[in-house]
Amino acid sequence: MSRSEVLVRRGAPSDAGVVARQFVALWPDGSLAEHEAEAVAILSGVPASTLPLVVFVAEIDATVVGFVEVGLRSHADACDPSRPVGFIEGWYVEPEHRRCGVGRALVAAAEAWARSQGCTEMASDAQLDNSGSLQAHEALGFEVVDRCVHFRKRLPVA
Repeated sequence: MSRSEVLVRRGAPSDAGVVARQFVALWPDGSLAEHEAEAVAILSGVPASTLPLVVFVAEIDATVVGFVEVGLRSHADACDPSRPVGFIEGWYVEPEHRRCGVGRALVAAAEAWARSQGCTEMASDAQLDNSGSLQAHEALGFEVVDRCVHFRKRLPVA
């Protein structure tokens, strides 16, 4: 499949159902209903975040086969702390369309959006055990800047 067959566009409210299903595939800890509410908000231009956040979708033959959720963050590891940074919050391509340029086209749209917001850097993250995501990021020029495990502890009510 050639890259010319992929159309990347800004997601619209009418994409909420398919984007929500892809959110579930990427982030299975949330329910479809929770992801659909989040997708509707982002695609309608009213995300829960205080900084801009958008979703781009990739289509092949008028079928949405992937998305990238990109926003601005006030900072990201190893990025210039004096300016906001574009951040890939989520990136998903249906398995049968991977390694065909769909992910690359989505990230290119995210980067163009970030540049239009005044960013000079793009950041992202991935789970340590997600080798496919790590390889995809590195193939697109991202460099590993840190590896860490985050902890939390619930405090008992006194």
